Amino acid sequence: MIKAQGYAAQNAQSGLAPFTFDRRDPGANDVVIQILYCGVCHSDIHQVRGEWGNSTFPMVPGHEIVGRVTGTGKGVTKFRAGDLVGVGCFVDSCRECGSCKEGVEQFCTGGMVLTYNGFERDGKTPTFGGYASTIVTDENYVLRVPEGLDPAAAAPLLCAGITTYSPLRHWKVSAGQRVGVVGLGGLGHMGVKFAASFGAEVTVISTSARKEADARRLGASHFLVSSDPSALAKASGSFDFILDTVSATHDVNALLGLLRRDGTIVLVGAPEKPLPIGAFGLVMGRKTLAGSLIGGIKETQEMLDYCGEKGITSDVEVIPMQQVNEAYDRTVKGDVRYRFVIDMKSLSV
Repeated sequence: MIKAQGYAAQNAQSGLAPFTFDRRDPGANDVVIQILYCGVCHSDIHQVRGEWGNSTFPMVPGHEIVGRVTGTGKGVTKFRAGDLVGVGCFVDSCRECGSCKEGVEQFCTGGMVLTYNGFERDGKTPTFGGYASTIVTDENYVLRVPEGLDPAAAAPLLCAGITTYSPLRHWKVSAGQRVGVVGLGGLGHMGVKFAASFGAEVTVISTSARKEADARRLGASHFLVSSDPSALAKASGSFDFILDTVSATHDVNALLGLLRRDGTIVLVGAPEKPLPIGAFGLVMGRKTLAGSLIGGIKETQEMLDYCGEKGITSDVEVIPMQQVNEAYDRTVKGDVRYRFVIDMKSLSV
């Protein structure tokens, strides 16, 4: 077994604290990765605090992982020592179902193996995530990170990046389309960057007027304050596509009113409570309300390669591991522009 150092929550009230645990010895197809950076996703907070009702403890969170390969199993062909690599939200899947065979493993009907707060394919061995010194992962679930990207700023691409890239690609967002991005946080700021890079005319839709300058810096052409009824009325029926990144309860019906006929809203945020939807907001205009969940391995690699080509990364605040509990509180308050990333060198301090 490989000894790993990390931070874990022992229960939903404990917060995160130092934790020593074992990683498996690498099998023939495994890659051993020294973790350099790991992003802090809002879902980490939900899971650590037991807010989604499916938490298992002890829990080592983290699924936005960038590191260097330090060893490989004898059957590994895709990676070698020294490669800059990433691990995202899942580390295995059934590999047999239609979704797996079609390269959309995030929808595996046998159940994808989550990078943390999950269990290996044996159903009993817990998975521990990226708030740690090292991880061992099957090569088929490891991504190559372009060397030209800042590894700290690239870490959130493994979740926030692919979560926004995937729906924009699936619904074929392109030049000439009018796209709204709801919320300018960890997800939203990536949605703006991607949609703008695809040539779309981007509007950030936010409750906070103070974010307008940042929205424009990130690539938005327009800014809409969603708490202003007159602004909403003026924008009625004007968007082809809206990417809704908000994870708190909010009025989706008002957003439906912003869509043109045959327009689509895609939810990538996950509010704790169900959102009420009025039928007439959908049927009057043949509008679509859809959802999207991260991306498969092939598409995630495509996204990373695209980011390498275009120089796209997340806006990050790099912190030592010892500040992670404070970072959780600040994330909940929206006090981060736009993603915390943990520097794993701090584990040895």
